[in-house]
This record gives sequence, structure tokens and C-alpha cells, in this order.
Amino acid sequence: MQITDIKVRKLFDEGPMKAIVSVTFDGQLAVHDIKVIYAKEKFFIVMPSRKNPDDTYRDIVHPINAQFRGMLESSVIAAYEAALEEAERVAALEESEQAEEIPSTV
Repeated sequence: MQITDIKVRKLFDEGPMKAIVSVTFDGQLAVHDIKVIYAKEKFFIVMPSRKNPDDTYRDIVHPINAQFRGMLESSVIAAYEAALEEAERVAALEESEQAEEIPSTV
């Protein structure tokens, strides 16, 4: 199974959750709401889950083996880091453009 697309749907500045991601496999199956978490000085992913009546959570979908989980996790985190860099680049560009629009008061 190959990852054919990763879309970073939302970035977060505050808290341990840093992004929500959708991943497409083999161009035919999409998994939404994978979360990128930063805690204990490292990034990891949390698969989509559902809350049970006893207030525990159960994954709706999950990797079956450690090798696939590692590949999925590294791919999702790399996509998150690329999206973060792009967001920072866009923010810097917008800030630069705003600075050019403000007339100087000399």
C-alpha cells in the first residue's frame, strides 16, 4: 500500500496538537482526521478515534504493524513540517507586503 497524497488540513500554534491531516492510499482510500501531536519532546501521530460510552477512545482505523506505522508516521510528520514551513513563508511574505504598503512618516 502506497501513500499517494497527504493534505495538512489545519495547523495549530497552541497546545500539543499541531495539525490535522488526511492521507490517501493508492489513490483510492482516504483516511481523515489523523492528528500530529508534539509531546515529550517528539512528534507522533494519533489515528482517528471514537469515544466509547465509558469515556475511553477506540481507534476507527489503525496500522496493523510497526513497520507500516513508522512509514506512515514519518510521511505525515514530513508533510506537517513542509506545511509549517510554507505557512511561515507565506506569513513572512504577507508581513513584507504590508510593510511596503505603510507610508513612512518622515
